[in-house]
Amino acid sequence: MNYDIKTTELASVGKQRIDWANRFMPVLDSIRARFEDEQPLNGLRVAACLHVTTETANLMKTLKAGGAEAVLCASNPLSTQDDVAASLVVDEAIGVFAINGEDTETYYKHIDATLDLQPTITMDDGADLVSRLHSEETNPALVEQVVAGTEETTTGVIRLKSMAAEGVLKYPIIAVNDARTKHFFDNRYGTGQSTLDGIIRATNLLIAGTTVVVAGYGWCGRGVASRARGLGANVIVTEVNALKALEAVMDGFRVIPMQKAVQEADLVITLTGDIHVLRKEHFEAMKDGAIIANSGHFNVEIDIPVLEKLSVDKQLARPYVDMYTLEDGRKLYLVGEGRLVNLAAAEGHPASVMDMSFANQALSLEYIAKNHDQFENRVYDVPESIDEMVAELKLQAFGVEIDTLTDEQVKYLNSWEMGT
Repeated sequence: MNYDIKTTELASVGKQRIDWANRFMPVLDSIRARFEDEQPLNGLRVAACLHVTTETANLMKTLKAGGAEAVLCASNPLSTQDDVAASLVVDEAIGVFAINGEDTETYYKHIDATLDLQPTITMDDGADLVSRLHSEETNPALVEQVVAGTEETTTGVIRLKSMAAEGVLKYPIIAVNDARTKHFFDNRYGTGQSTLDGIIRATNLLIAGTTVVVAGYGWCGRGVASRARGLGANVIVTEVNALKALEAVMDGFRVIPMQKAVQEADLVITLTGDIHVLRKEHFEAMKDGAIIANSGHFNVEIDIPVLEKLSVDKQLARPYVDMYTLEDGRKLYLVGEGRLVNLAAAEGHPASVMDMSFANQALSLEYIAKNHDQFENRVYDVPESIDEMVAELKLQAFGVEIDTLTDEQVKYLNSWEMGT
């Protein structure tokens, strides 16, 4: 088994944390028990590029229980939990290539290391692994062995759909992110809570009474805006999409352009998946002491190179918080180097919500194992039957019972003649 981690000495701490997370992941736990009996992934070689967290560790254990040979690398240089990586290596004999704080060169070296497995399936969070497989630097024979893959996040799905539209995607992908039991819950409740968790841990900021600007009103933006308002913030939303902006207005938020919003902001959070959402004209308009954070997948939403050019000094104000001093003396504070703040400065999503996301991942791999020969090279939705199964299992875990339709009701809903 090959691996490249910070140290194996943290394994016992990592195992304890992985076991704790598993207590809040009953759906994935039940799938793992079934996989152990049925071995539906037997013979598959899985290369996973995901955030190396306690929740991901439980997913990797589930894949191994199902018979897969799996390796893991990080999908973000700052999201790796080194103790978790150690436990996966020592306790589970799963190859991990991830070190918290690794530089860009090491990050891609670790992605390449997972390809040494010659995977038949990829699991991605942001599509960096898929992109690497499709690059000219990679042996084309490797991508020919891959039968399908899965994608965990919005940014990755956008990239992959673009590849499919251009006809360059060389194998099919299931967009796990787009499952209803993923993006409705993971993005809204997971990102909503964990983004503010990361910011509060890093800054010790009192959210109540502050003006918080949320850039983007997708499911992640909805979650953050809702949670910030719940903590007492005055929330402003910025948007480029008229429909989403209208929804934010109807949800009771102020919607104004970013150039105006930053003039009032105590805290600005980007969640768009796009590049340079905060740029030169915005930095120049921000008030002294404004805090900037990003919860989009890549660290491109904030134009950090421009911020550095505008600054005469940069210092570490607190762990995970860089203080930039501008020429006029104003100070702007950047959290987590502009990377995913919930993982750079905290622990990511709560295990309970990742339970559903990773249940979709595990079941999607089972679906691929059984049906990959029927796929075309495009992006697929998670089958509705899997989505519904995850929801049902989660309700059972909560001890919640729901009604079922009577035969009469089923007939009524399926009939065009019984309108009255």
